[in-house]
Amino acid sequence: MEMRVQHGLNSQLLFLSLSAKLHPQSPYPYSCHLLQLIPPTTLHTMLRGVRRLFHHPITTSGREGQSIRLEIISGNNLRVPSERIPAGICICINVKSRRRWKSATRSLSSEESVAWGDTVTLSSHASPTLSVEIRASYEVDRTLGGGEVIGKLQTSWDKVLDHGDERFELSFPPVRGVRPSLTLKATVVHPCDDQDGGLFDSIVNCEIARDTDAGHAQFAKYTRRKTVSHLNGAVKHFRLVLDQCPVGHPDHASALTNLAYARLEGYIQNDLQDIDTTTSLFREAFALRPQGHPDHAFSLYNLIRALNRRYSKEPTAVYIHESAQLCCKLLPLCLEGTYFRSIGVDGAVDYVISECNNLPIDASDDGIHLRRVLLELCPLGHQCCPRALDKLSWALFERFTQRGSIDDIDESIRLRREAVSLCPEGHSDHNDYLNNLACSLQSRFDHQGQYRDLNEVISTHEEVLRLHPVGHEFRDISLGHLGCALLTRFMHRGVIDDINRAISLHREELTLRPSGHPRRDTTLANLASALITRYEKLHVDEDLNEAIDLYRESLRLMRHDHPERHVNLYNLSSALCSRFTQTRENEDVEEAIQLCQESLAALPSLHPDRYFSYMCLQEAYLARYQVQRNPGDLSLAVENFRLATRHPTQGLPNRIIGTYNWTVVAEQHGHGSALEAYSAFFELLDAHLATRSSTTSRREAAAAFHYARTLPVDAASCAIRQNNLQKAIELAEQGRGQQWSLASRLRSPLEDLESTNPNLAQSFAELSKHLSDAQGPAVSADRAAADRAATEYRKRTRQWEAVVAEIRNLQGFSRFLLPPSYEDLQAAARHGPVIILIASQYSCSAVIVPTSGEPHHVPLPSVTLTDLNNLKDRFARAIRQASIMGLKEPRNDLIVLLRAVWDEIMLPIVNILQHLKLKHQSRIWLCPTAAFTSIPLHAAHPFRTKADRSREPCLEDLYICSYTPTLSALVRSRQMMKKRVPPSFVAVGQNQPGAGQGTVLATVDSELELVEKLVSPNVKFKSLSGNEATQAGALNALRHNTWAHLACHGTQDREQPYNSRFAMRDKPLTLLDIMENDIPNAEFAFLSACHTAVGDEETPDEVIHLAAGLQFSGFKSVIGTLWEVDDAVAKHVVEAFYQNMFKDLEDGGAVDCTRAAWALNRATHTVKTKVPLEQRMVFIHIGV
Repeated sequence: MEMRVQHGLNSQLLFLSLSAKLHPQSPYPYSCHLLQLIPPTTLHTMLRGVRRLFHHPITTSGREGQSIRLEIISGNNLRVPSERIPAGICICINVKSRRRWKSATRSLSSEESVAWGDTVTLSSHASPTLSVEIRASYEVDRTLGGGEVIGKLQTSWDKVLDHGDERFELSFPPVRGVRPSLTLKATVVHPCDDQDGGLFDSIVNCEIARDTDAGHAQFAKYTRRKTVSHLNGAVKHFRLVLDQCPVGHPDHASALTNLAYARLEGYIQNDLQDIDTTTSLFREAFALRPQGHPDHAFSLYNLIRALNRRYSKEPTAVYIHESAQLCCKLLPLCLEGTYFRSIGVDGAVDYVISECNNLPIDASDDGIHLRRVLLELCPLGHQCCPRALDKLSWALFERFTQRGSIDDIDESIRLRREAVSLCPEGHSDHNDYLNNLACSLQSRFDHQGQYRDLNEVISTHEEVLRLHPVGHEFRDISLGHLGCALLTRFMHRGVIDDINRAISLHREELTLRPSGHPRRDTTLANLASALITRYEKLHVDEDLNEAIDLYRESLRLMRHDHPERHVNLYNLSSALCSRFTQTRENEDVEEAIQLCQESLAALPSLHPDRYFSYMCLQEAYLARYQVQRNPGDLSLAVENFRLATRHPTQGLPNRIIGTYNWTVVAEQHGHGSALEAYSAFFELLDAHLATRSSTTSRREAAAAFHYARTLPVDAASCAIRQNNLQKAIELAEQGRGQQWSLASRLRSPLEDLESTNPNLAQSFAELSKHLSDAQGPAVSADRAAADRAATEYRKRTRQWEAVVAEIRNLQGFSRFLLPPSYEDLQAAARHGPVIILIASQYSCSAVIVPTSGEPHHVPLPSVTLTDLNNLKDRFARAIRQASIMGLKEPRNDLIVLLRAVWDEIMLPIVNILQHLKLKHQSRIWLCPTAAFTSIPLHAAHPFRTKADRSREPCLEDLYICSYTPTLSALVRSRQMMKKRVPPSFVAVGQNQPGAGQGTVLATVDSELELVEKLVSPNVKFKSLSGNEATQAGALNALRHNTWAHLACHGTQDREQPYNSRFAMRDKPLTLLDIMENDIPNAEFAFLSACHTAVGDEETPDEVIHLAAGLQFSGFKSVIGTLWEVDDAVAKHVVEAFYQNMFKDLEDGGAVDCTRAAWALNRATHTVKTKVPLEQRMVFIHIGV
């Protein structure tokens, strides 16, 4: 009789086929086939019934020729007796005395379970009982021996098959408090279904395997019982294995690892040499398992554990540093959710993180690298992540204080913002991280001078002080921090409330730090600094004397090796200098010099604070010079200015301040270094402004040095007084219009470079575009985002500078984008001389740049800067008065002023021009500086008659006058004239601007019609007005046309000149909108609007106005206005201008924007009887 049990996919379907070969006369001559759905709960009952029916139970003796398929599904509670982290777990089933079946080795999960899914078909004849072992393997690649036994069990097939086709658990004896178990499933199959023979292998019975397995067994017993004999036995077996697996043997690394592990866990207590020996075994094994080897990760882990153990016995940083480096390599190799990762690796990594976070801050490159490694080990969400962020931020902060790299302080701020975000209010570390953020922001402010940083410092310290009320253990710290921040703001803004509050806070802080307090010295110094600062403002002697006493007490309490001692030294030196200037007591100044020298001796050569030591030392030498008049002291003072301003790790704002003070001292005392000081100032200011990623932020940065706004003309005056006219022109150009220069150098014509090195030209153009595109408004509520943008901008800037340096190495490009030389600037005078008018506190004069040859100096001895300022104010009043007068009324006040301009300013210049044989009606360009920019020089007029009763000619009778903001602007416009495109003309008018932008302009539409009628028929014309004349529409029209006429309200914003604007239907078209567009094919623009060529009163030498903005964007020739335009009479000038502009054009003739100056000159002569004087003078020409 044969019974076959088969299962389909449906567990509820049992096909039972019973066939009997009986004698024909048998009482049961039949065969039966039954198909029926049987619930699984009755399955076992039915099987037992079948067995009883045929008296044929499935026993060992009755299974000859039968096979059982066994599926190893999973294992649970798989704890290793030795507690060692296994590489994997496998199942072994012994088949015969010399054969066994072995499953695949699978990773143990963090829940101490394994999923296999392996199957084996076993013969009942070969295997009378089921003998199962669970083994831990310590090798993924080649298993050395059978592995450590976790569980071992022998059972009968009856018990296995008793479960039918259902999964069942096989439990093993307990290990470390839990019972290991396997989930299995057994099925009887036909012998022909045996397909698993290839999974069987022979039981290895060699000496290496026996000793390895014995070593694992002995070590497991040692782990449970802590008997040394078992440990000795394990080590003995593992040594024997190592002897049998010498260098070169494929199992040498495994043998090394087993021996090292037993030694590490068993023998080592405090014997450092023994740990080192064991670590060397792990190193040797690791070297044999390079990256890519299956056991590489486990060797890494073992080496990390050994290094950690070494560090725990002797905390030498080198061991924990190496562990951290190795952890970074290990983590990516370890799958989440494995026992190896969660129990082994994560524990080792957490130990490394914890110990490294306890290390002192190391600002070296290696120390910062270690901190970066640790941060990699602490992803977001890790409990140690905030502390790792903070530690790295401190290391970067310390390196910044030593080297002054802005990237370090930027990253420190970014990391500290992240730490604060991870620890909100209420977190134990929230206040500390807020303080640290403020500390980094303060340092960046000191380095870059951005007031938003300082304001955030103060608001952050205010918040921390709120969290530290009276009685809080850290209130003294918060008081000190806020006091120092307010002191800093007072030094920059001069608000008395800030300094008074700072002193009050420091006095409260001092009461919380009585004698004996470890930080009393710091509070004394901070209070002294606040008092000396108030003394410099209010000159209260009590503040000065108290400050000196406090500094002395602070130094007395401070250790000689205190890292901030040098600060007290130079601060006390400065206070003593202040007292010396009052008392003339030599002891004070001598001590001041000695203190500065001591502070310098205490600082390394690249420490940023050497700057302050140099500055205090120059202050002492200068103070002594002013009393004793020893020229050597003046020379020493200047040398210390030089050292301070060249100190590379100090922030640019302080170095700029230092160079400014140098120029003042050099001018006051007639020292020959004045020109050097001026040049240094402009170079540093240029570098400082170049770090700002937007036009407005550059203006803000420049405004911080408002006291130095006269330096461009003062520098030129200095060079003139030294008879160095070429240098005067170079300095005037370098110092004036710096913001235009910084922006325009990103738009430099590249034709020559493209023909020489097209790849370099492309790189330069792409990087320039990236930087230029980043020059939008720098206002963002997200400070972290603003910081990231600034960091990215500086990164791009460094790349740009590297490309520029490469270009300068090319032949013929050595001065690419450098401040232009006189030879470069003289190109501006190619079509007529340029007259630079210098208005300095030291002298007023003019310099004529001819078409060729040396420049000519025109002294203006009767003109002073005070005279020019008065003249400017009188013009403003006269023009306001004239605007309410009738057309026929004489403008006597204006006539007097214009006569003065002629006699005192322009006549001496005209005399030189006539001496140079400049032809009548030649072009000349005026380049006014400072107060000259607000005086209508082009309208200078003698208003006198000659003896023959003929009228004396005025300036515009003699020459065709144009203006240029700078010589470079004129050179650039001429360079861009090389490319010409067919002309197209757009007239934009807005007679009804949007709310708040101005009143209705009645004549705008008629002006546009007039312009359309007068424009040459050779030119494509378009008009834009009414609802179409929006901000976007006007901007688009400017971008897509070469000629433009704007008739609308114009407003010059004197406080924020980049907000100067044209009024449109929806919103204004601002100067910043115009500047952000590069329109290289544009040629001419007529701005029939008010105040389009008036600069900023605070920084007149930046000539930031609408006309200059259009010139910067690409318009080579621009008509602008100096003051308010009367639209009722302006149309007469417009009509006369365009009549002359397009006069005498032959059919098909090309329009020429260089005729604009001549056309304006003719127009103002033509309309004398229709337009009053002040409305003829209002229009000026700028550009080619």
